[in-house]
This record gives sequence, C-alpha cells and structure tokens, in this order.
Amino acid sequence: MTHPAILRLILSAFIYTIGLNAALASADESNIAPIASLNEEVVNVPGDAQSPAMLVVTILKPDGPGPFPLAVMNHGASGTTHPELEPRYYHTNSAYYFLSRGYAVVLPMMRGFSGSQGKQRADGCVQEELGLSNAKDIRAVIDYMVTKPYIDRNQIVVAGQSFGGWNTLAFGTLNYPGVKGLINFVGGIAVSNCTATQFVLAQSAERYATKTSVPSLWFYGDNDSKFSPPVWQGMFDHYTSAGGRAQLVAFGRFMTDSHNLLGFPEGMRIWVPKVDSFLSSIGMPNAITHPEYLPVEFPPASHYAAIDDVNAVPYLNDAGRQTYQKYLTEPLPKVFVFSTKGLAASFVGGFDPLGRALRACQQHRQICQVYAADNDVTWVRPTPAPIPTNFAPISDESAVPYLTPAGRIGYEKYLTLNKPKAFVVAPDGAWTASTQGDDPILSAMLTCKKTHQHCQYYAVDDSVVWPVK
Repeated sequence: MTHPAILRLILSAFIYTIGLNAALASADESNIAPIASLNEEVVNVPGDAQSPAMLVVTILKPDGPGPFPLAVMNHGASGTTHPELEPRYYHTNSAYYFLSRGYAVVLPMMRGFSGSQGKQRADGCVQEELGLSNAKDIRAVIDYMVTKPYIDRNQIVVAGQSFGGWNTLAFGTLNYPGVKGLINFVGGIAVSNCTATQFVLAQSAERYATKTSVPSLWFYGDNDSKFSPPVWQGMFDHYTSAGGRAQLVAFGRFMTDSHNLLGFPEGMRIWVPKVDSFLSSIGMPNAITHPEYLPVEFPPASHYAAIDDVNAVPYLNDAGRQTYQKYLTEPLPKVFVFSTKGLAASFVGGFDPLGRALRACQQHRQICQVYAADNDVTWVRPTPAPIPTNFAPISDESAVPYLTPAGRIGYEKYLTLNKPKAFVVAPDGAWTASTQGDDPILSAMLTCKKTHQHCQYYAVDDSVVWPVK
C-alpha cells in the first residue's frame, strides 16, 4: 500500500541562496546621460549682430553624416541661482528624445548664462522685450547651424522649457525659414520686480501670436510652482484668440511640481506621444531611429502590495530588507530590483535608473525583476495566486485538511520559509511546499500532480487560499 504521506519538498524550500545585495546611491555624472555617444561639441557662437555677444552653444547629434533635421532646445532659469553660475544645459530628456528620432540638437545658453557673454536686462515688466531679445540670439544660433553640411535647413523645430519656452514663443514671431513648429514646455518668465506677471504674460503672448504663423504645442500642469493654471490658461487663451495656432496639453498634476515635467523619465509617458503626434502633423520626423538614446520605461503599477510593506517583497534576506527600507527613503526617480537568487538593489536618480539596474544585474550574471518603480509596486507573479479566504488563520496547522501528523510538521516548517512560497495538499495526504525559485506557485502544483490527484492550494505566502466550503 502506498504511504499516504509523500514528503516532497522542492529543494529550494530549505536552501536559500543569499546572492548579492547592493544599493547604488544617487546618480553621478556617468549616469545622467545615455550610454550612447552624444557626439558632443561645445562652441562659441556670435549672438544677435545688433548687440554683439558670444554665446556658449552645445551641439549633440547621432552617429552618421546626416543631413539631420534640427531641434533647438532652449533652457530654463532656476530663479534662485545667478545666471552665470547655472550649469551648461545639455542633460535633458528632451534632447535625448530628439536624438532618438534622428535629430541633431543644439542647446544655446542665453546671454549671461553659463559662460555666455552679456546679461539679461530684466527691470520692470519687460517679459515681452526679454523674449524678443533672446529670440534674436536664437536666430543667430540657427544661422550658424544651417551652414553645417549635416543639418537639413528645411526641417527645424524649436522648443524650450520655462524661460526657454517663453523665448521659443517669442522666436516664433521671427518666422524663420524652415522652422516647422514650436514646442513650449511650461513656458513663462517672472521678473522679480513686476507685480503684474499674469496680466503681462497674457498680453505679451497675444502680441506674439499676431506676428507668427508657426504652429505650436504647449504643455502645462496643475501643480506648477512657477505658473499656476490661471496664468498659463490666460496666456493660451490670449494667444489663440489673437490667431495663434496652438494646441494645449493640460496634463494635470505631475509628481510634486509639474513645472519639472522634463526633469523625470516618468514625464516622458505624458509628453512623448503628444510631441510625436505634433511632429507628424507638421511633416517632421517622429519615428524612433536611435532607441539607444531612450530610457527603459517604468512598468505600470501592479498593486501587488503596499509600497511600504517590506515583508511583502519576495526573495529578500535581512540585508535585502534593509536595502528596500533605504529605497523607500530615496528621492525620485528610483527603481528596486531583485533576482530569484537573492540579489536586491536600488538604483536612484539619473537618466535611466531601470536600464542601469538591468545592466548591473547582467554584469553579475543575474536575471532581475522589477519590484518597484518610484512609489509604485510593479511586480507581477509569474503565476497568479488564488484569492485569500477566511477558511482558517495561516498559523493554525490543525486546520489544514488531509494531513497526517508528519504533514503538519511539514506545514509548520512552511510557515518559517521566506516568500514567495506555496503549500499544496492532496486527498491522499500528500503535500508539497515550494519556496523561492522562478515560480514557486506553479512548481508546488506541478510537483504534486506528478504522482497525486486532485491537488489543491492551501496557502500562498502568508494567506490561506483553501475554499471555505
């Protein structure tokens, strides 16, 4: 007669490979740009000839001879740092986006910023005049770029963020040949001694609109620390009522400050599809030709567990749990990855935290899974777990059906195992416990079914899933 209790524990139920535990802190210089070559060139370019000044200009382009369409990306201003102390503007997701679509990108520093000569003359409510003055310098930079044999002078788009977005709208009034569109990311300008910023920006935007025929795309959010919804909505309404061809993307709240839409890879899921569509509508390239310039996109939230539930994270030992607790305190963007062999690591900040994580795992010959991205749990079990029931408390081994005394000892051992884990029983008294591995839920069931019939899950992780009936 076959013994009713077949003690069949998958080996990994008792052997847990600790593996590597690593935590990488905030991104350094090597982590804030794509690993692909930017072919970076920094040059000094004469600004507007009517008011001579040399401007620091960064040029980025994909490999190859071109000719490339040209994207001009205009920088913002912090408002808290003196302009000449602002860093040179070239690490931006918008530039990497255009490189991925096969564009050359030019990033001019406006007068007084980061080594460019001259200064911004901001005294009183001069937002309109400031924009127009900077627009002439942008025009001079484009004049320089279109002399290059690798630039297609008939395929140009001009974009900017914040202060640069405002300068981009001002540039539209010059109706430069070959410029097909303008992209305004949270654009505007606030002068410290102007008490009528909202009114001045709206009226200035209206006058800009009367002088341009170039279509534009505008991005603004609800929790913008610089320009509140009444400010940007007034600008847009005045611009379009004056005949400006503009499309508004009001994307609502974004992280802690929608003014920093371009600063996080999470923002790309908001603006990239809209920019792709806009470029297509104006006859400019929008297909991905150089994916090496793009970050790995964060997976969507899975709601597997609460983000702060450290005990829910599978495969972790004590060191891994400490790594995850530290991850919870890190700034965005960030990801937490693990392997089934015990590696646990957090990657924080920079251009592509998820891509860096996956590459580091490969270097350690580990296949990693993403458990969390930012403040969302993203992990999905390979095999879905049955829904928990109220059949019995997880610690009550006497409630487990079919088991012999030896089987109940096995269940007590199951309760001490690390997650993920599953416990399966069969009517003949057989039981199977599986933990760790690539898919313990599936492994437990398949092992039971090899030699027994009517196998059924009793517990998964710390939940009883046996049907109440």
